[in-house]
Amino acid sequence: MFERLYLKSVKARIEEPRRFIQVILGPRQVGKTTMAIQLLSQLSIPNLYESADAISAANSAWLVQMWESARLRLKASEATEFLLVIDEIQKIDNWSEIVKQQWDKDTRENVKIKVILLGSSRLLIQKGLTESLAGRFETLYLGHWSYPEMQDAFGWSIEQYVYFGGYPGSAALIGNEERWKNYIIDSLIETSISKDILMLTRVDKPALLKRLFELGCLYSGQILSYTKIIGQLQDAGNTTTLANYLNLLSDCGLLAGLDKYAGDIIRKRGSSPRFQVYNNALITSQGNDTYEKVIVHPKLWGRLVESSVGAHLINQSISERYNFYYWREGNYEVDFVLEKGDKVIGLEVKSGIRAENAGMAVFAERFHPEKVLLIGTGGIPYDEFLKINPKELF
Repeated sequence: MFERLYLKSVKARIEEPRRFIQVILGPRQVGKTTMAIQLLSQLSIPNLYESADAISAANSAWLVQMWESARLRLKASEATEFLLVIDEIQKIDNWSEIVKQQWDKDTRENVKIKVILLGSSRLLIQKGLTESLAGRFETLYLGHWSYPEMQDAFGWSIEQYVYFGGYPGSAALIGNEERWKNYIIDSLIETSISKDILMLTRVDKPALLKRLFELGCLYSGQILSYTKIIGQLQDAGNTTTLANYLNLLSDCGLLAGLDKYAGDIIRKRGSSPRFQVYNNALITSQGNDTYEKVIVHPKLWGRLVESSVGAHLINQSISERYNFYYWREGNYEVDFVLEKGDKVIGLEVKSGIRAENAGMAVFAERFHPEKVLLIGTGGIPYDEFLKINPKELF
């Protein structure tokens, strides 16, 4: 079975003396549970794995029971330490307070129970961590699968990755595209929105959130003002509501709204968003075009190539901790801007015959970036760029 590189990091942390709770975050269907099971098979210490996915949110006593069960098993095994793994932890109300109580109790009594928590809603998990568990945890973010991972695990070509995206569970279905699209829509999109947003967060207009997601996928890679977005949606409410819903979609690893780079945090936050999906499958599964049509259609293919580069950059931005923007001024535009500390990098994606871009020259003159890079025609081939960890650019 294919192992993601993250597995080595988690294993190394668990083999250390008990020090921190390990929190593994990431969107649905990127392999968090699979990685946890792989880890347990490689460890010699006794362990307990449980999922809160089917547990009532109000049943906080369940979490205490799991902890007590771990303590009993540790005592019965006569081992020196024990590993407790709880999946979908965000489903339990007040989970962070309970985890804090139990973790601190074990610390006081020198009970060496190590803990891994897994969750698919970054917003809810991080809120609980900062409210109750300060100083007690480390996080590891698992993003969508990269091109090298899909290539190594399934033998995919760059064309397959750009079109079908990076959901490993869907790889066996790409020979039947209609079935593949139904799987992405029903098992991934609907489940993520229903279980990770609507069931766990107050959303006054769930139909609006779903339409915003569909619109964002349709216009992925394009800049739309909130006024234009409202014009595309019925009963759209106000721009604050839309911005909040876009943040919820981003926290679940579905759709983001990139801010405009301006070298000024106030102007960044007040900008029109540029839609960017976290996985190209979210675009192609909802479209009527087929793989065979898109790969020979320059305009459609160029859009997907640009989106795949954006998806690669936004997934890595979370774990590598750099800021991710776009830039536009009048008719001048730069597709992507990366910022880490005082270093700024401009990136332009070109998949057509012409590679000229006046916007990059204007951007470079105005902001003096560390470097500017062209991806695609006349620059770094996009299949090679998708194999690069963006932190190496800084």
